[in-house]
Amino acid sequence: MPRAQLIGAYSSEIQLNSIGFPQSECFGLNYFKLSARKFNETVLFLNHEVILTSLDFRLLKLILSWYDNNIFISFAQYQSAYFMRLVYSLLFLIGFTSGLFSQVQNVMIGTLDEPEEPCIYINSINPAIIMAGANIHKVYLSTDTGRTWTENNLTSNSGVWGDPVIIDDTAGNFYFLHLASPPTGAGHWIDRIVCQKYITDLGIWTEDTFMGLDGRPDFAQDKEWIAVDRTNNNLYVTWTQFDKYDTQDTAYKSNIMFSKSLDSGHSWSVAQRINKTSGDCIDSDNTVEGAMPAVGPNGEIYVSWAGPDGLVFDKSTDGGSTWLANDILISSIPGGWDFDIPGISRCNGLPITDCDLSGGPNHGTIYVNWSDQRNGALNTDIWLAKSTDGGNNWSAPIRVNNDSTTANQFFTWMDIDQSTGYLYFVFYDRRNYSDEQTDVYLAVSKDGGQTFENYKISESPFTPVSSVFFGDYNNISVQDGIIRPIWTRFDPVNLLSVWTAIINPETNLSVKPIISDNNEMDVNVYPNPISETVFFSFKIKESSTINLQVYDAKGSLIKVLIDNEEYQPGMYIQEYNPTENNLSSGVYQFRYRVDNQIITKLFILK
Repeated sequence: MPRAQLIGAYSSEIQLNSIGFPQSECFGLNYFKLSARKFNETVLFLNHEVILTSLDFRLLKLILSWYDNNIFISFAQYQSAYFMRLVYSLLFLIGFTSGLFSQVQNVMIGTLDEPEEPCIYINSINPAIIMAGANIHKVYLSTDTGRTWTENNLTSNSGVWGDPVIIDDTAGNFYFLHLASPPTGAGHWIDRIVCQKYITDLGIWTEDTFMGLDGRPDFAQDKEWIAVDRTNNNLYVTWTQFDKYDTQDTAYKSNIMFSKSLDSGHSWSVAQRINKTSGDCIDSDNTVEGAMPAVGPNGEIYVSWAGPDGLVFDKSTDGGSTWLANDILISSIPGGWDFDIPGISRCNGLPITDCDLSGGPNHGTIYVNWSDQRNGALNTDIWLAKSTDGGNNWSAPIRVNNDSTTANQFFTWMDIDQSTGYLYFVFYDRRNYSDEQTDVYLAVSKDGGQTFENYKISESPFTPVSSVFFGDYNNISVQDGIIRPIWTRFDPVNLLSVWTAIINPETNLSVKPIISDNNEMDVNVYPNPISETVFFSFKIKESSTINLQVYDAKGSLIKVLIDNEEYQPGMYIQEYNPTENNLSSGVYQFRYRVDNQIITKLFILK
């Protein structure tokens, strides 16, 4: 029986004592409801010591899927005390500790229409519900904490033209902001910022509203972001207004605009300019861009942006009615905010603004995150500045990436877990390579930006090409220790796709089981891409336990090729024909485990 093989083949140990089972869903997974529904003798507490071994959680999930498909025979035949304790322990571990000993799971959210410039937001009422968006008109929804996604094209009376931004209010309703592309006769391209509200409980979109419509024929509204005051649900939006987009005529200016809604997005105040120094309209270093609002502990509105004066800050203490007489300099931006990264058609280091409202030791601290090339054009770094006095004074820039290389780190985004005050950053990183291969990294600070831990969270690198536009940002959302970054990656078949990583409170990021280059383990995949058979070769220098599996791009197991078998030293070749599983064209991966090390290798089916 497959069950016996799986349960009997474990190697390392974890001890569980007196484990209590909650009767409600955990992280959107229905395993406990499944156990209550299918097991007549549901055990709510385990009062005996149980020892499990080598917790390969993806294999454990197969136990549930086999049982769900009625391949398990009746549990009445397996009611020994040990076996029942074991099964319930597996259920508990899948619900609570998947990831404790496993690598970070990457999930492809979507690849249709070459999505890029993604954003993501975890619902503050029910973290099982997550909304994501991507250029130009993609909206994605997950109801199982990001493991699976539905995809739709967003529509609006004002049209949809990208720059997706998502947040929710205290009722758990989402707000999706984007640029406009009105139908003929109803306006002109990006003439307003559009807000669409999604009623989460009903699963419906309300009629869209908008802000910033000026009426002048050349005025353009771009690069918006939104914040919500969770004490009153006031919505605050800032963006860049161009007198005339993409012109070098110095008579035309760019400015930072502000609007608010006091009625849950039904109406918006007349847009007002808040910056003191205007920029040009070239959409480059001397253009004012990247305005992002954040709410302070007493309802203050904080905004930072980049432009000809460098990285600057402004604030309002009366709900946006008035602003500072002069913008406050946070930092210079050596090399400017618009810079070149090999393989990326356009890259920027625009700022992200947030404020700690956790009630912890750094409550009220304002953080601004950006990237720049002060250390050289081939050594872009991720930076953080902070203010502990309401934005009046700022720290010197603090480097977030902790590598000692001269590689590029770029496209940063930051979020604060307001339950702890911890800071989380996601960014692209090339520290592991001498070429344009790119990983995705997560940085974490648990001490208010004094120190940072860096973790590679992408399962494999990708190599972008400058002929394919990557958008202007990635994103990350964190709620109560649940971390969901989102990023764009490139491959020759799908071209662009957007991804997330499943990182939960129990995920041990310090475990580094994935090795991403062949210098560490002698493995190879060939040919690649393939149309029929693919070969996975590996070489081991000592007797080892080998496991080899095939997964799709969403992280779903397709086939187990080698199931924890003992191999003697030598070179081996494993053949796999995708027609055995009726696979369609796309990106797939081998996951190869030798003892306690794991490597993933992608292959492309044409």
